[in-house]
Amino acid sequence: MWRIGEKEVRVPLIQGGMGVGISLGRLAGTVAAQGGVGIISTAQIGFREEDFDRDPGAANLRAIRKEMARARTISPNGIIGYNIMVALRDYEAHVQAAVAAGADLIISGAGLPAELPMLTQGSKTKIAPIVSTEKSAKVILKYWDRKHQQTADLVVIEGPEAGGHLGFDREALDFYAKSDYTEEIRRILDVVRGYEKKFGKKIPVVAAGGIYDREDVERTMKSGVDGVQVASRFVTTEECDADFRYKEAYIQASKEDIVIVKSPVGMPGRAILNPFMKRVMLGERISHTPCHGCLAKCSPAEIPYCITDTLTAAAEGRIEEGLLFCGAKTYRAERIETVREVVESLFPDS
Repeated sequence: MWRIGEKEVRVPLIQGGMGVGISLGRLAGTVAAQGGVGIISTAQIGFREEDFDRDPGAANLRAIRKEMARARTISPNGIIGYNIMVALRDYEAHVQAAVAAGADLIISGAGLPAELPMLTQGSKTKIAPIVSTEKSAKVILKYWDRKHQQTADLVVIEGPEAGGHLGFDREALDFYAKSDYTEEIRRILDVVRGYEKKFGKKIPVVAAGGIYDREDVERTMKSGVDGVQVASRFVTTEECDADFRYKEAYIQASKEDIVIVKSPVGMPGRAILNPFMKRVMLGERISHTPCHGCLAKCSPAEIPYCITDTLTAAAEGRIEEGLLFCGAKTYRAERIETVREVVESLFPDS
């Protein structure tokens, strides 16, 4: 078993961060209470705050604090952290707010979290980059070593079957659709083990993407990783923070409904094909609200649609006009479960 700071991970499971409004305090706190690691996504986390339209930056920072407090009422001593995308315009402020809120862990991807060690320096918050290839693992760990004389406390390997934004271009996704990603995982593990030796510390490695049942867990663990990260499976739980209609969309989706889409972030993503996405794929430009300042690199006049608008619509249950990010095996969802049922099905001996 491994630890995050002074806390022991009783179940080698991280609940993946899902924004906007999908993995907030209730879901994260409940997963932590079951012995896993609960993760809150900070992506437009304040969309329900009254002043979100007027001052989204302040609303988000306030919500970061609120959702951690909410999670702690459920799991006072569990392991609770945040997923913070590097692509966010207020990335640095979100990291600092997460540390101030008492995050046990910050997981960071959707870009290179180059300065994350500096932003968390002097705190008890542990840090974990998301990587998808041996190359990305080498780049970030080498940079942290040289620039900050520090290494990761945990590494998340996000594979090609993950949901939401993906760390692969379309060509790489096509390649891995026909080949075994396990070899890439093992190459990443070799990179991480090298830094374990250099820094004299254990660096747990967790694999994500396409993990839905016990068989998936067992197969993934055989690659040598220390745990798994699961996201989509938790959407169809009672405790998930999304609207019930969002959960229903997962249950109703068929395998053919799950497609690779192009995000305004500039990365491919995996989502459910719905009326909104069909309009986008036909080349329609979707009108949007005034900019909420979510992304560091975004030109509102040029984007085909606003990712804040569409993810917010989805979280609020306006399914036909929302972007429904999901994992590759979402079509397997058949009913609403509890978090406890999900954890026990994945780790029956926990």
